[in-house]
Amino acid sequence: MESQRFLGPDQDDNGVSYGMTDENKNKNYEGEEDDIIDKAIGKFGRWQCQLTFLLALFNIPCTFHIFVPTFHGRERPVWCAKPARFSNVSLDVWIDTTEHDGYCRVNDTRNASVDAFHHLVDVGKDLVDCKKWEFGGAGETIISEFNLVCDRKTLLNMAEMCFLAGVAVGGLICGIISDKCGRKRTLLCSVCIQSLIGCSIAFVPYFELYCILRLLLGFISVSVVFSGFVLSIELVGGHWRTVAGICYLFPVSLSYMIISGLAWFLRDWRQLQFAVSAPGLLFLSLYFILPESPRWLLAMGKTDQVMKVLQTAARVNRKDLPPNIDKQLLAPDGDPETESLGVLDLFKTAEMRKKSFLLYIIWFSVYLVYYGLVLNLENIGGDLYINSVLTGLVEVPALAVSIPILIKGGRRWPLALTMIFSGVACTFIVPFKMFHNNLQWVVTTFSMMSKMSISSSNAIMPVFTAELYPTTLRNIGVGASNVTAGIALMLVPYLFELKSIKEALPVGVLAACGIIGGISVLFLPETGSRPLQDTLPEKSLESRRASRVSKSFNT
Repeated sequence: MESQRFLGPDQDDNGVSYGMTDENKNKNYEGEEDDIIDKAIGKFGRWQCQLTFLLALFNIPCTFHIFVPTFHGRERPVWCAKPARFSNVSLDVWIDTTEHDGYCRVNDTRNASVDAFHHLVDVGKDLVDCKKWEFGGAGETIISEFNLVCDRKTLLNMAEMCFLAGVAVGGLICGIISDKCGRKRTLLCSVCIQSLIGCSIAFVPYFELYCILRLLLGFISVSVVFSGFVLSIELVGGHWRTVAGICYLFPVSLSYMIISGLAWFLRDWRQLQFAVSAPGLLFLSLYFILPESPRWLLAMGKTDQVMKVLQTAARVNRKDLPPNIDKQLLAPDGDPETESLGVLDLFKTAEMRKKSFLLYIIWFSVYLVYYGLVLNLENIGGDLYINSVLTGLVEVPALAVSIPILIKGGRRWPLALTMIFSGVACTFIVPFKMFHNNLQWVVTTFSMMSKMSISSSNAIMPVFTAELYPTTLRNIGVGASNVTAGIALMLVPYLFELKSIKEALPVGVLAACGIIGGISVLFLPETGSRPLQDTLPEKSLESRRASRVSKSFNT
């Protein structure tokens, strides 16, 4: 699938559309961005503020679907079910008598009987496979309903692997669709499909169907996240892209707390699944409020639609549009030139190949370190629901601190330093894992330091990535980077199998990824003071034209 390209009226050798004089171009490198959209409606106003808030809300159902398996498969007491003839035997006596080797293989009770004190006698010493289990606690989970215990216990991880595989593939495919069909349509169609699939999961009769639908849910959920994110940063300008990009992630923390409360009251996994899925359909009411990205419309050459968006924005921002703005939006000959773009354009030129491959390393590293640390943190104890609320609370300061850091320090150095610091903190854990196993508090301290640092990296990275790609390739570029992130997510559960080789090896891998990823950032250009690039560099365009001419000549 391919996307359309619009060649802007005033591009430099790198293909950046400025629409400015040489003097103004030089000002841009000093941090003064002045593209045609910003001149028309301002970099940030009431219109952008309202839309940033609304778009950020799309993260709530996505976070629900990512986090809900924690409650679908929550641990509950389990034991091999008693035959009906032993119903008068207490549960404690039954477990003590038959489950000396766990609940998967129990002592043979075919010839056993019950004495006058309701004790089991004549219990065999041979072990037999348990065929049916009972579970303690309130409600129903996918473990109890689908018997995901003993030899079927590994299937629980497979369900989450299916979701993450969908995330890996969906980021790229849905990115192509978004760059072809637009941010708004992709976003609203995706959230509708997401809600319908989520509701369907609540009624699945088989575990296999549960896994298939989780795969599809992961595929479509990443489309909601990235389409909304790209739209939010394309509506604003200057350092407000940073603010919008970070604020877009704040509802993630709120979502952790909301779903914890829902899961507390709805202990049945089907009821919880429906409760977190159905409200997503309410977002369809935003069809009449959310605009299409004016930058995407301009890149597609749809100047009439751009004018409608700008007029609405100017009215809400109480700002007058510049005179002859409609003519300024047109190419010099009044006929926008379009070019078809696709995934291969991420590798057409040496500069684009360099950006893409470095971003793949960075996304892989950030996701592996972030989720690797989350899974490796020692159990802090307490209630699952309270801990989930705390998980949301600790993300807030990491995101809040990222905003002033990005505004003052740009994107490149903050991302590099936070990743390197996270890797170094993991490095300090290695000797304690190898030689001082009794100093757990030191390991936990360095783990938390690393996690807070990589949390900032996780907030900076999407903003930096989106700014590195032109508008016509932005969603494709972000989606392609997400493929390597999805691969990292799928590797995390297997990362800790390395403990069988060396106790400190998993943390050593995280340390190496953090440092290598941080160093990779330094090979990318700074984007903080540059306007968003709308199109591919001119050299790439000429190369594509020459290729088509050559093919035509040969035929």
